[in-house]
Amino acid sequence: MSSHSNLDTLYRQVIMDHYKNPRNKGDMEGETLHVNMNNPTCGDRIQLQLKVEDDKISDAKFVGEGCSISLSSASMMTEAVKGQPVENALEMSDIFSQMVQGEDYDDKYDLGDIEALQGVTKFPARIKCATLAWKAMEKGLGNEEEETD
Repeated sequence: MSSHSNLDTLYRQVIMDHYKNPRNKGDMEGETLHVNMNNPTCGDRIQLQLKVEDDKISDAKFVGEGCSISLSSASMMTEAVKGQPVENALEMSDIFSQMVQGEDYDDKYDLGDIEALQGVTKFPARIKCATLAWKAMEKGLGNEEEETD
């Protein structure tokens, strides 16, 4: 077995782990940003909830339904952005988008499990699935006053 196929297998395992055991799934208490987004081509729906304090994402959760790519990406994203300054989280979103589109990207952040989604670049129809939660975060952070409860 080649090292490339070993890596693909590992990435599939990481994606399935986040899908079957999502991190940060559920509703958040208190005042939060709520963003609803969907991907009509795949049927993915997500509601992202963010708590931003002192220009930092202090908490992130999601609820929704969809394919393994969209839900595992939401799980990975919420883990990655918790504790991050808003500016860093938005920069990570740009980097993630570049990565899944097969573009060159800055590797200044340790993306951890998120790198497992690199293979999405081989399946253009799945890029929207992978970026759904990230686009929800961008929308929420760009429209805080409109989205706040």
